Amino acid sequence: MPIYQKYILRYILEYIKTDMKLKDKNLRKLLKIGKTSLAVTLPIEMTNALKWREKQKVVVKRVRGGLMIKDWKR
Repeated sequence: MPIYQKYILRYILEYIKTDMKLKDKNLRKLLKIGKTSLAVTLPIEMTNALKWREKQKVVVKRVRGGLMIKDWKR
């Protein structure tokens, strides 16, 4: 096998591993907080991109098939 094919194969395998890690990163579990609440952690990359900070108010709305989390505005 020529050397450039080995580099291409290595690059493809590394790309697949990275892609799988990102998919796993977005998979989250619900955590029980107290007796009546559940929480979910958000990926730091997403919160940084939205410029969200700790203790920031957000609105949680039920939509078809899931939940939508939006920044709270007055």
